[in-house]
Formats: sequence, C-alpha cells, structure tokens
Amino acid sequence: MTKILVIHGPNLNLLGKREPDIYGKFSLDDINKKIKKLAKEKKVAVDFLQSNHEGEIVDAIGSSPKKYDAIVINPAAYTHTSVAIRDAVASIDIPVVEVHLSNIYRREEFRHKSLVAAAATGQISGFGVNSYLLGLLAAIEITNR
Repeated sequence: MTKILVIHGPNLNLLGKREPDIYGKFSLDDINKKIKKLAKEKKVAVDFLQSNHEGEIVDAIGSSPKKYDAIVINPAAYTHTSVAIRDAVASIDIPVVEVHLSNIYRREEFRHKSLVAAAATGQISGFGVNSYLLGLLAAIEITNR
C-alpha cells in the first residue's frame, strides 16, 4: 500500500483561530480528517506530523524514504526562510508536493519566494483545504506512475 507523509509546518496547529480570513475556519484536525477520508477512498495510508521546529521537520524529511512513498508538505513560514528544509527535500528520492492554504503569490512580497518549490516535485497554493487534497491526489498519481 502506498504510504504518504503529510507535514504541517509552524503555526498550523493554530488553524481555525489564526487569521481565518486568510487561512479559513478549519482546524488542523478538520484538515487531517478530510485528508484521511480521501486517503481511505484512494486506498493509501497517511501519517501526519505538525511541528513548529525546523530540525524536527528536516529529520522527518530525511528519514521519510525508509517508510513513505511521497510527502505532502505545507512548510508554512519556513517556505520563505528555510534552506535546511529545501536541502532536505532536494536530498531525498521520493516525490514531494508543496501545498499552501492561501495563494502565497497574492500576499506580502516576502511570501512570493518559496525556497522549497525548486526542490519539490510541484506546488499547489490558494485553494484552502483543497490545496491539501489536490496535493494528496498529485502525490498518489506520481507514485503510481
């Protein structure tokens, strides 16, 4: 069975409370439930990691090829600042789909640059919770080629 790791970056544990006009009213638990439902329909397994700590995310990415076929990651604020996460993504040989709830290119200028995007297989942004679901579908499609 295909296994996919979903990584939620910093402050995503505050979803539903934090700037709902930008990020929506869904909590992280709500998003994970939607992902689990789609994963079940598509007959894939998913695990989740949410961390506010860059090193923990880097460690998870680095060890993921031993357990997972793909990663869906919302690096959140680390999108724009973390060379370490970018390098971890570039160092592994499984597909990585970068997702964002908001359209980072319609926001503040500093958010327009993703350090992760060039190392990722692809990027989906701006579709709210559906960004994760589309990212999961993309990861499934890539691993089934």
